[in-house]
Amino acid sequence: MASLRLAVSHRPALPLPTPHSHLRRRHLPLPPSPNSLSLAVPISPRLCPATRRHLPPLLASASAAQAASPSPKPAAEAAGGAKPLPLLASLAAGLAVCFLVPRPAEVTPQAWQLLSIFLSTIAGLVLGPLPVGAWAFLGLTATVATRTLPFAAAFGAFTNEVIWLIVISFFFARGFVKTGLGDRVATYFVKWLGRSTLGLSYGLAISEVFIAPAMPSTTARAGGVFLPIVKSLSLSSGSKPNDPSAKKLGAYLVQSQLQASGNSSALFLTAAAQNLLCLKLAEEVGVKIGNPWITWFKVASLPALVGLLVTPYLLYKIFPPEIKDTPEAPALAAQRLKNMGPVTRNEWVMIGTMLLAVSLWIFGDTIGVSSVVAAMIGLSILLLLGVLNWDDCLNEKSAWDTLAWFAILVGMAGQLTNVGIVSWMSNCVAKVLQSFSLSWPAAFGVLQASYFFIHYLFASQTAHVGALYSAFLAMHLAAGVPAVLSALALAYNANLFGSLTHFSSGQSALYFGAGYVDLPDVFKLGFTTAAINAVIWGVVGAFWWKFLGLY
Repeated sequence: MASLRLAVSHRPALPLPTPHSHLRRRHLPLPPSPNSLSLAVPISPRLCPATRRHLPPLLASASAAQAASPSPKPAAEAAGGAKPLPLLASLAAGLAVCFLVPRPAEVTPQAWQLLSIFLSTIAGLVLGPLPVGAWAFLGLTATVATRTLPFAAAFGAFTNEVIWLIVISFFFARGFVKTGLGDRVATYFVKWLGRSTLGLSYGLAISEVFIAPAMPSTTARAGGVFLPIVKSLSLSSGSKPNDPSAKKLGAYLVQSQLQASGNSSALFLTAAAQNLLCLKLAEEVGVKIGNPWITWFKVASLPALVGLLVTPYLLYKIFPPEIKDTPEAPALAAQRLKNMGPVTRNEWVMIGTMLLAVSLWIFGDTIGVSSVVAAMIGLSILLLLGVLNWDDCLNEKSAWDTLAWFAILVGMAGQLTNVGIVSWMSNCVAKVLQSFSLSWPAAFGVLQASYFFIHYLFASQTAHVGALYSAFLAMHLAAGVPAVLSALALAYNANLFGSLTHFSSGQSALYFGAGYVDLPDVFKLGFTTAAINAVIWGVVGAFWWKFLGLY
């Protein structure tokens, strides 16, 4: 490969990506910096470790459209309020149910009114009349103002342990980025496996597997670690975004990393925020999974690992790069590691803290330490030893924003279960399935496929889970599907559908925003890879789960 070289770009530091910043479906291509990119984007001097002199660690982008260039203000802000058409459509969805659809006799007026408000809230998440947090707050206000829920019940989810665990995961992700540890791990795999384009893609995918259990945000891993590396390798080989040369290398690496990330996120309970939420919602429906970290990993291990092995090779065949060999990459990665210098004190602290946190997540049930307490201990260590400071936490606006809108959505979903809406819906679906005389395996397939492809309507994995996971789990149970199998299969799906479209998830929007893959290819490859993953998880998973005794 001609003149594969790495240089340093100069961009201002940005906060980590927010998991819902991609909800605006208008994504701008990310133009290259006037300078060539590198495996590390410099951050502000006050955040750089003092010992790092050559190439300071990268910092993740704020959102899909902000990873490498400023983005325009959202349309809603520019207009000074809500967008009229999405606003009317979102309100109409709930009002139609409340006043035009006859209320079933077994549903109370309070439950029907709550369902109406919830549907308007979900419609707003899809259509985007306001930013997600603002629209969720309006929904919360409606539940209290109409006396559908008392204040304490409406705000009850703000004390949810899983939501606070997700918030703390943002701070962990910042620690990985600030210290440069994630960058170092990925560069080692480029050095070991990067002699060919296929090897590069496997090296990046495997490095994400190693980082994922201790960095519980697929979006942060994409924006903070892997996208800058992919762009550096692509640009240095003459593969430019928004250019015919994009297919030389960049388009393949972008799609390979995106599609593989679904399997790496599904492999570990703590690899993605929505995983933790799924198990919490399952518990509210009555499905309790013992020793959750080990059980999750054991059940996911074989299909996820097969998916990780198949995905880069599959895309290499159906979406081949023009450049097949990258013989200079290992030497350049070695030089990059040399420039980074020895592992710093802060990196060692980060390694030790994450090993402690993951160990407590794995064995916490045995010793009586919950997942959120383990995360709090880890964050406290990072603060005490100066790896993070309180300003780092305060500046993580995406974490606090997520706390607000996510708690509102989860609280509404939980109250729908409490007032009987979820059980009513599941019984209705179960009667329909029974009318077709479907066995539970057939019902399982129909419900899983429906849950998966409904994601074409959503621009957030966590919003999809918060809106539909409880209802679909109840439908599975009503159809006679084994409880643990139902809960975990739906949770794994919540990771796999994150690469269906350019707006399916934060990481999908980030990779699309890089400008290497055309929109028709995004939809075609998203659907094709989803079909292959369905076969892998359906066939390999079926045998594996039978062996484990899940059914």
